[in-house]
Amino acid sequence: MNIKKEIPIFFSVDDAYAPFIAAAINSAVKNSDSQRNYKAIILYKDLNERNREKIKKLERENFEIEFVSMKNELDFIKDKMSNRLRCDYFTLTIYFRLFIPAMFLEYDKGIYIDSDVIVKSDLKELYDIDLKNNLIAACRDLSIMEVPELVNYIENAVGVKADEYINSGVLVMNLKRLREQKFEEHFLELLNSYGVDCIAPDQDYINATLNGKIHYLNEAWDAMPNQNNKPLNNPKIIHYNLFSKPWCYDDIQYGEEFWRYSYDSGFFKEASEYKNSYDNNKMQSDSECLNKLISRGDSIPRDNVTFKKLYESGVHIRL
Repeated sequence: MNIKKEIPIFFSVDDAYAPFIAAAINSAVKNSDSQRNYKAIILYKDLNERNREKIKKLERENFEIEFVSMKNELDFIKDKMSNRLRCDYFTLTIYFRLFIPAMFLEYDKGIYIDSDVIVKSDLKELYDIDLKNNLIAACRDLSIMEVPELVNYIENAVGVKADEYINSGVLVMNLKRLREQKFEEHFLELLNSYGVDCIAPDQDYINATLNGKIHYLNEAWDAMPNQNNKPLNNPKIIHYNLFSKPWCYDDIQYGEEFWRYSYDSGFFKEASEYKNSYDNNKMQSDSECLNKLISRGDSIPRDNVTFKKLYESGVHIRL
């Protein structure tokens, strides 16, 4: 098989996030090395032609942009609380990353990045990290450490140590090894057989199944805004996780970086209009969703079926 030499960077998006992924890709392009070749592969289900054309204009000679329609492949995953992002937003795009190894046989290794990021460093540095025999590389999810209910959820529902729980918004994927381990089939078997309740659907499956085969990255590769902590001096990827979106709120840590790269992304007007329309009702809804997420994190460990209980009963959870 002819293994391609470019650096593949996978994203997943729908029309609602088009203005934000444009800033992410613009930042990745601008911080790329002209001597290396990159390819942004955007997995989508609902992304209209106009948005695709506008994003495509960010393409450069060394940085190709390709769109791959997921059509109806994942329609069997239905909208229910355990499949929602942040407890309020259902989108199949969060699951797309789980199917990358099986879909892209031409790559042995790849990067996956969420759409709500700004890339401040050359992604070749991330891609060139030696995974050894690990299945993925990722950063510890430091956003949960200050919330006891979420720490309880991680340790007593997902079944991993809190300081080993990773955020799935930035992944270096050992695609060859994940294929060998039949990762996609394993995920589908668990999903269809048990339907475990989750507060971070794709992320919790990744943690439950890949724990012990993860290379931990420096936190600079997934720097999430946290008003309780000082900003990092040199974040490599800024990840506006959960509700910390500069296109929703003022004074978000690292927020100026989003607007810097949004300005000439082709979507500055749309992002600004979105920000201006984010009213008190939407902010109140965010607050309620955050409280619901924390409450569910406290209650799910008491469910009869959790990843931890399945694992302890002998069910094959970890690869």
